Amino acid sequence: MRPSIHVISTGEQTFAELSETVSAVQQEIDFLHIREKQRSAAEIFAGIQQLTDAGFPMERIILNDRADVAFVAGGFGVQLTHHSLPVSQVKQTFPELNVGKSVHSLKEAIDAKEEGADFFLYGNIYPTSSKPGKAGKGLDSLREIIRHVGCSVVGIGGITPERSVDVIRTGAQGIAVMSGILQAEDPVKAAQAYRKEIDGGRML
Repeated sequence: MRPSIHVISTGEQTFAELSETVSAVQQEIDFLHIREKQRSAAEIFAGIQQLTDAGFPMERIILNDRADVAFVAGGFGVQLTHHSLPVSQVKQTFPELNVGKSVHSLKEAIDAKEEGADFFLYGNIYPTSSKPGKAGKGLDSLREIIRHVGCSVVGIGGITPERSVDVIRTGAQGIAVMSGILQAEDPVKAAQAYRKEIDGGRML
């Protein structure tokens, strides 16, 4: 199975703009996370319709925090954070959904695994503009997480195409990117660069 590329919406684009971009890069990426904290459930649901109308598959869409919208829309799953409902409760209420959890420490990862999380986003691996002043956790901590919870771990935070190779070599299932693709001058070329690098890293 090829390493996965998860693209996370920035909250700074309209759904029309997001639809245009992700449709153009969908051959290179694997999942799109809808992370739109400022939008209502109705707005997010309407935005998903725009995305699927533009040709992006529903089964590759993950909703941040909104398990209810993910369930109604028929998406791949939901990504939970520290302020979300417990993993175990979401799994019980929405057993059809794949449930991911964003974790920032080994303890958080182990706790989420025990609750039944299907996959994890861990970071920030490198310093990133989305979390100014916060040091990167580094590749060694990522390896430790993977050793304890398995390979269903996706690295996030400051990952450039060049850095993505090292992330994949830790045994991570994939990488998550926000501005590196969605706010790139040429999103298609950026997505292709990530795809080329992580596929090459897997083979080394």
